[in-house]
Amino acid sequence: MMRGLVSTGAFLLTLAVAGASPAPSLLGRWKTLDDKTGEAKSIVSVYVESGELKARVDSLLPLPGKDPNRVCEKCEGERKGQRIRGMIVAWGLKPKNGVWEGGRILDPVNGKIYRCRIAADPDGKTLIVRGYIGISLLGRSQKWERVE
Repeated sequence: MMRGLVSTGAFLLTLAVAGASPAPSLLGRWKTLDDKTGEAKSIVSVYVESGELKARVDSLLPLPGKDPNRVCEKCEGERKGQRIRGMIVAWGLKPKNGVWEGGRILDPVNGKIYRCRIAADPDGKTLIVRGYIGISLLGRSQKWERVE
């Protein structure tokens, strides 16, 4: 009797593990969407380097009256006056409980750097990128859509 229960339990555990889908990957190319207007702003590549998640701007999408080769005018330090295209805008994120957190993200529009956490929707087609000051409640989120 005990042997039957152990076998049944092992079988059910195997089914549960086999049916569990892995967390969607954050790696790849993503279209950033303005959190206020919903307008597509750029294409970024998300990748892991030396154990940390990073995001680099691959291209700025055409916006009426905006230079596609714009620079980060409001940035400070080494980023000031640098082209946004090619710039690393998120760095230092480490995996924790299904999200990447503990890093920083740059808003090239205002030049400010915020704390950051990034999580994928279960469908793997959308990222929720949260930039904040201090605690996560004091911030804003953007959606990034996967570029196929």
